[in-house]
Amino acid sequence: MKIITLVENTCGLEGCIAEHGLSLYIETEKHKLLLDTGQTNAVVKNAEVLGIDLSAVDTVILCHGHYDHSGGILPFSQINHTAQIIMQRKAAEPHYNGERYIGIDKAILELPNVRLIEGDMKIDDELFLFSGITGRRCYPQGNRKLSCLKDGVKTEDDFCHEQCLVITQNGKRWLLSGCSHNGILNILDRYKELFAGYPDYVITGFHMMKKDGEHTEEEKSVIVQTAQELSQLDTVFYSGHCTGIPAFELMKEIMGEQLIALHSGEQLMHDKSVILNNENEAARLVSHKSSVSFLTDSLTGVLKNDYDDKAIRAERIEAHEV
Repeated sequence: MKIITLVENTCGLEGCIAEHGLSLYIETEKHKLLLDTGQTNAVVKNAEVLGIDLSAVDTVILCHGHYDHSGGILPFSQINHTAQIIMQRKAAEPHYNGERYIGIDKAILELPNVRLIEGDMKIDDELFLFSGITGRRCYPQGNRKLSCLKDGVKTEDDFCHEQCLVITQNGKRWLLSGCSHNGILNILDRYKELFAGYPDYVITGFHMMKKDGEHTEEEKSVIVQTAQELSQLDTVFYSGHCTGIPAFELMKEIMGEQLIALHSGEQLMHDKSVILNNENEAARLVSHKSSVSFLTDSLTGVLKNDYDDKAIRAERIEAHEV
């Protein structure tokens, strides 16, 4: 099994684009798929840099109906006309952050290979989708500004359009979610209802993004409680995107090596290692000791520790709150 972070807010490989968004490329025994597609055509450009053939993808999963996860669908569809694109039906509804539209491009719905579903769906013995997350424990506070349009009236978004992907491979289970808008603890509660246990690995944003010093005490309490509960599980968590650097660092203090950062261009491996690819040339296997980022000479140059370098942090943290 192979999982590569195609798009994320920070860059882990020179030549790859970082943007406010998320996209994962996944290869299983039966499938080549994308989980989300980022915000722009960066998903296509980064795939070219990494030597990934997007025309071979058979499935695209959209985790929820926001632009920073769906924006790459139309550029992708210019390369691949056959991959099924699966989203919850309500993901097609209008979504807003205040007055700003943050929903999907309506042109996506005109694609013939889009599949709108309602509720859970077993794709095959490898892939399973679930929604129906109703708990509100440690609910992300950033959701308060987000709304959807129902019967012509803006209503607080309940994120019934959010779905999670479960991949079963080689006796292990991976749980993947774009932003965990419903709260990662509530998602795990729903997962436990379905699978009578917890996943071996989780890849998700935690939707806790704010600049340094902007989290309220209530928000900090939610972050700390979430990290404390996750630290009790025998699960490895990969996170980035809407988690935000300050929240990630706070969770990292509690979770240690159990929490690993995502960066554009990095390949994830369940032995907690990272492979850096250079357009199909020789790759170097690097021990991911810090599990946040790393310092290494590679075929593409020296990578800095993005999360610990204050100058880089100041340049990269923007006021994205979705």
